[in-house]
Amino acid sequence: MKRINFRLLFLTLLIVQIPHQWATAQTLHEFPLADVQLTTAWLQERERLDTTFLNSVDVDRLLHCFRLTAGLPSEAQPLTGWEAPSIGLRGHFTGHYLSALSTLVFRYHDAAQTERLRYLIDELGRCQQANGYLSAFPEQDFDTLEKNITFGVWAPYYTLHKLMQGLLDAYQLAGNETSLTIVRRMADWACQRMERLAPELRERLLETRQANPANETGAMNEVLFRLYAVTGDKTYLALARTFSPEWLLKPLEHGEDILSGLHANTHLVLVNGFAQGYEQTGDERYCRATLNFWDMLLSGHTYVNGSSSGPRPNATTRTSMTAEHWGEAGHLSNTLSTEIAESCVSHNTLRLASYLFSWTGDARYADAAQNLFYNAVLPVQSPSNGDVVYHLPLGTPRTKKYLNPTDFYCCSGSSTEAFTRLAAGTYWHTDTVLYVNRLMPSVLDWKERGIRIEQTGNFPMDSVVSIKVHTRKRQHFSLRVLIPSWESGKARYQTYSQQWRDGDEVRIVLHPRFRLETLSGDPRRVAVCYGPLLLAFEGGEELAELPLKRDEMLQALRVDNLAEGRFSLQLPDQTLHLRPLFTIDREAYSVYVGIQ
Repeated sequence: MKRINFRLLFLTLLIVQIPHQWATAQTLHEFPLADVQLTTAWLQERERLDTTFLNSVDVDRLLHCFRLTAGLPSEAQPLTGWEAPSIGLRGHFTGHYLSALSTLVFRYHDAAQTERLRYLIDELGRCQQANGYLSAFPEQDFDTLEKNITFGVWAPYYTLHKLMQGLLDAYQLAGNETSLTIVRRMADWACQRMERLAPELRERLLETRQANPANETGAMNEVLFRLYAVTGDKTYLALARTFSPEWLLKPLEHGEDILSGLHANTHLVLVNGFAQGYEQTGDERYCRATLNFWDMLLSGHTYVNGSSSGPRPNATTRTSMTAEHWGEAGHLSNTLSTEIAESCVSHNTLRLASYLFSWTGDARYADAAQNLFYNAVLPVQSPSNGDVVYHLPLGTPRTKKYLNPTDFYCCSGSSTEAFTRLAAGTYWHTDTVLYVNRLMPSVLDWKERGIRIEQTGNFPMDSVVSIKVHTRKRQHFSLRVLIPSWESGKARYQTYSQQWRDGDEVRIVLHPRFRLETLSGDPRRVAVCYGPLLLAFEGGEELAELPLKRDEMLQALRVDNLAEGRFSLQLPDQTLHLRPLFTIDREAYSVYVGIQ
């Protein structure tokens, strides 16, 4: 088996030519997921629910449309939802499934999952061999795309990207050589397809300013930059640049906020591709565009939990009236529909935060990632059965609308991946510095140094965390623990630099308190937070006008039982109860509420 390059996996990345104003003293690397073990029972349960679903999927049903497209027989029952034989995106979930299953194989080496992955990849290879093209839909869909661009077909390159990403993950994580052969042939096919187009047609094909763009390409640029890094084939580098459109790159590079009206996840993943392009080429245009985009996103387009997307200012499709787009910067007051904060957007924003932290070591990116993890990612999954939502409503009152496991929507796929990676982003390192970016009961195996880090406590349901060092010999390194912005107003690191002995322990005591986060554009609409936790009011009562001013509300909030996540607001005539949003399941709740 070829030696796997773990630096390219899940943002464990080599940083090149960082502009001096963002440079860190040494390259930052995320620890591979196989080296981090979660020890919190409720988080382990979240992963178990996801794994149970993955194991329940019939792989032959995933293969059904691929086999039919290749002219091969299939007796499997077709899938439903967005994987049904009549749906343009059929095949996209297989890509997510490959990525998720590869992550589990990488972490646990389960024999049954390894065999399931091998069988799926081998059968995809058979389909590709049958007609030289691999997809669950016919190649003619690309003809339709090139002819019409904005109608008649549903995002074939988006689906192609998901499959290529899953196959490349299978190679890098599970060491499956066949998957690399398949993904290279797919990239070669895409090269030939794009090369035969006139430059003007390629430019039109990659312009996605309209609502719900049918020509959405996914992160084709990101997966092709990754493939170039693996193979060194400059053909893939050139194609990755082709899929990094100038109409988006140039204004972002120069700090121009053009996000209003754009379909959020279409363009967020392109920026992730810019980030990967910077890592593989050192092209500072990609770096500047990525950093500027992040600042635009967080300053003008995100909700309290760090996620974004909602109604489009100029709605031209049914979906864009309520969901999936960015609005006018700084004006979120009219966006609290029941379909905001798309789950795909949350997951991909977290990925972007990891890119930026790996370049800079800046605590504000780690701080944003912590907020996204607890308040945007965890809340999309049902804690009772593992179902996931497409959108995470934050108005009053709201409920989570869970997807049927057989819907196979985009957010079904991205969430399936995300809940195999709950430990991602917790620990980072240089040769001499260990970063703890998430206070989460866990065990880290720092193999290169012969060090094991044990983190205990019940954070975030307790404010005391212990970090214990286990080492066979005394050795020096610096331990940097993230102190979040909610603790002291600005995210920073507390550094412990010493000669460590086996059993040495650092005790972190934080001081969470209530705070009110204002909805951008509406100073009288606020969300309640306690330390890292975004809280939700329980019940179906509309809370658009609470009889309290800001200071009065802060004084009326109480911690009833932190360990159980129970809080309350004492009003003159009643008591309202609150819980962390990620513990809310199928009951009604409110996040943004009105004050006087």
